[in-house]
Amino acid sequence: MAYVIGVDVGGTFTDAVLDDDSGNLVAAKAPSTPPDYSQGVMDVLAVLAETVGEPLEQMLANTHHIAHGTTSSLNALVTGNVPPVGFLTTQGHRDSIFIMNVEGRYLGSSPDQLQNVLGQTKSHALIPKRHALEVVERLDRDGRTVVPLDERTVRAATKSLLGHGIRSIAVSLLWSFKNPAHEQRVRELIHELDPDVFVALSSEVSPRIREFSRNATTIMSAQIGPGLRSYLGTLEGRLKTSGLTGPLLVMQSNGGAIAAAEAPRTAISTVGSVLTGGVVGAVSLGRQLGHRNIISTDVGGTTFLVGLVVDGEPVRTSTTVINHHPINVPTLEVHAIGAGGGAIAWLDAGGNLRVGPHSAQSVPGPACYGTGGTEPTNTDANLVLGILPESGLLGGRKALDKRAAEEAIRTRIAEPLGLTTEDAAAAIYAIQNAQTGDLLRKTVVEAGHDPREFVLYAFGGAGPAYCASYAAEVGVREVVVPLGPVASAFSAYGLASSDIVLARELSDPGLMPLPDATVQAHFDELQAALATELDRQGLTYDRVEYVRSIDLRYTSQLAEVSVEVADGDDLTTVAENFERRYAELFGEGTGFSAAGIQAITFRVRATGTLPFDPQLPKLADAASPDPAEALHTTRKVCLDARHGYVDTPVYDYRKLRHGHVLTGPAVIEVPTTTVVVPPGTTGTVDHLGNLTITREPRS
Repeated sequence: MAYVIGVDVGGTFTDAVLDDDSGNLVAAKAPSTPPDYSQGVMDVLAVLAETVGEPLEQMLANTHHIAHGTTSSLNALVTGNVPPVGFLTTQGHRDSIFIMNVEGRYLGSSPDQLQNVLGQTKSHALIPKRHALEVVERLDRDGRTVVPLDERTVRAATKSLLGHGIRSIAVSLLWSFKNPAHEQRVRELIHELDPDVFVALSSEVSPRIREFSRNATTIMSAQIGPGLRSYLGTLEGRLKTSGLTGPLLVMQSNGGAIAAAEAPRTAISTVGSVLTGGVVGAVSLGRQLGHRNIISTDVGGTTFLVGLVVDGEPVRTSTTVINHHPINVPTLEVHAIGAGGGAIAWLDAGGNLRVGPHSAQSVPGPACYGTGGTEPTNTDANLVLGILPESGLLGGRKALDKRAAEEAIRTRIAEPLGLTTEDAAAAIYAIQNAQTGDLLRKTVVEAGHDPREFVLYAFGGAGPAYCASYAAEVGVREVVVPLGPVASAFSAYGLASSDIVLARELSDPGLMPLPDATVQAHFDELQAALATELDRQGLTYDRVEYVRSIDLRYTSQLAEVSVEVADGDDLTTVAENFERRYAELFGEGTGFSAAGIQAITFRVRATGTLPFDPQLPKLADAASPDPAEALHTTRKVCLDARHGYVDTPVYDYRKLRHGHVLTGPAVIEVPTTTVVVPPGTTGTVDHLGNLTITREPRS
């Protein structure tokens, strides 16, 4: 028996899914354990082993690999909880990281902030100036040496940084993406002085034109690299000691995994790993259900995440922003807000009810958890509204205290607003649905898509309680709640479904059409490097696929558009595809062909398909559409303050079968989540155990 395990570490819960080579899937959930998230991983693996009926050591010995999505990198950057980092750059260019170009005034800002011209300020620099030093060297735009590397200046700068206690150094030299030789020698010189210092090279982390964004990406990678190396080293050590013989893989922002030993070298690529598992899972389940346009939504304990799958492929982007600084790494495009089950309800200075973005997380947790939390959360509101069972979560293993939830809502929200506790809870539920609907609108509609052409997938511990409502906010007609053995651990299912995905890129600006030999040479160089990296992962692949693309722009414009270069495409076709895609993104007539088209960055993405593709097991057929045999109880549930509490049937998911049809209002209790089927909707159980919710057409 060979297992594959996916482990998704969230801010509140750690989820795991195990797939065996017989097509069986098992899921488990355990509280996350900040700041030592590795303990939560070991805890959920212990629950998983108990579920499959094996000792932990035996289960791990039978495991082919573990794919892990970590939140540690993202949390470290967002909170600023990173160690001091040194920065070495070419003489005369130290201030680029502080000037920030014009990007420092607009990246990551909302439209309201951008309109407030007088109130705009630059974000804080990533490092203090005393930690940014220069070395003597210079390459020209073609990568030719103009000034040789002065090794004495490298040693002097390194000694200065080490003297200030710096243990991680980012190196980003001018035009190094054209010729990495000077950066590579700088790393050798640093390690001659101290071999344990962590070093990030821009030529490896972000070999892309534009100095500020390349510098920022390299510095942020150096900020999280040591912590990631320590965390993964500790976790891998504990797993090996506990019996794991296969490799530990780490999810990357690009939607694929990489060996844990390789991840710290380009640490910044793991920043979005915990966000992408659900999107990868949506692609896998979409193949099984025949869905090619999917809105992937995940409501966990801390965040609400939205990603898109268009024509069977997740939407990707080449740049993202964290704390107003650019990150130049290929990533799946995932939007997030702080609106999870643990999102705290509060009153602002004007007395308006707000929900999130701050979360109670797993510690101290919602008030109803009885673990020290006193502030009201979405989870507390759902318990008061009757959506959640008073018997507790996780099949009763997580007790819930309704009185504590009522007290938190009454004292913090209801009394200040002059509401009853129940009406205040209903208001919290309504605001959660409205703000999640807003993010859906931004992600789908503002990207030029029609929500009616998409199926919405809803998962996470809290997602199924809200999905039908936030889908209705944007006009989505069909919602699929992935249930069966994965239920709220769907992101972990995505991790177990993931393959090895690596990407390499290089910038070489030139006016189209470029010589065919130049383009071919760039792609061949990148593909050869990726083939070597795939070998270093230590895995066997069913097949390897390479996808080539070029970032193009109209001459002198800033907006670059990535265009895939398929086999047999000539450069004229590539340019035509660019103009078509540009018009789709920015509107018909916005292009300017007379300016010419420039190729900026060449990119190759390699996918090593692993010999595992977890499939959801089929569910037995129901004798009739009537789900009476699965009826567990009836309780009063309030989904809308205007209608108050309504006697609502509550079904036990474990007794539902393929073909059962539920008419709203209804609640379905799953061991790891709760599904709400609102009035005016119908839920149908499919052959894989998923629940499809459709809204009745308006008369």
